[in-house]
Amino acid sequence: MLNVLEVVATVVVGLMVGVEFSVAFVMNRILDALPEDSGQLGHAHGGRMLGALMPCWYIGSLALSSIWAIAGWHHEGAGLVVTAAVLLIISVVMSMLLLVPINNRNRTWTPENRPADWKEQLNRWQRWHYVRVTVIIAAFTLLVSALA
Repeated sequence: MLNVLEVVATVVVGLMVGVEFSVAFVMNRILDALPEDSGQLGHAHGGRMLGALMPCWYIGSLALSSIWAIAGWHHEGAGLVVTAAVLLIISVVMSMLLLVPINNRNRTWTPENRPADWKEQLNRWQRWHYVRVTVIIAAFTLLVSALA
């Protein structure tokens, strides 16, 4: 049963990493290249869509990794899983404190109501997102290493 948990947790975290990596290095570049207001509108729509999905994914990934850490406490690689869970906690805290507030504002913006500093706010979100992606990649790498 522990083996199934290990694989499920690793796959769930890996898929989350893939989505967030794609947002950072593919989708944001596409949206930023669109003319005029289209990019900001795309960011707002993406914020609404992913803003509904990602909290469950982050908390689910953290829960699965935590359960794995507890269930596999006496197994080889437990320290790697605990460290991965700590990194996932950091990613959730970062999200709540740094990224979600900007995303919540951005997802309501239209060309008529967005603030004058909207580009600066989106750039700040992207910088924090790069840090968060780095953190979750590290967590995923630790989980994969713990499987060996």
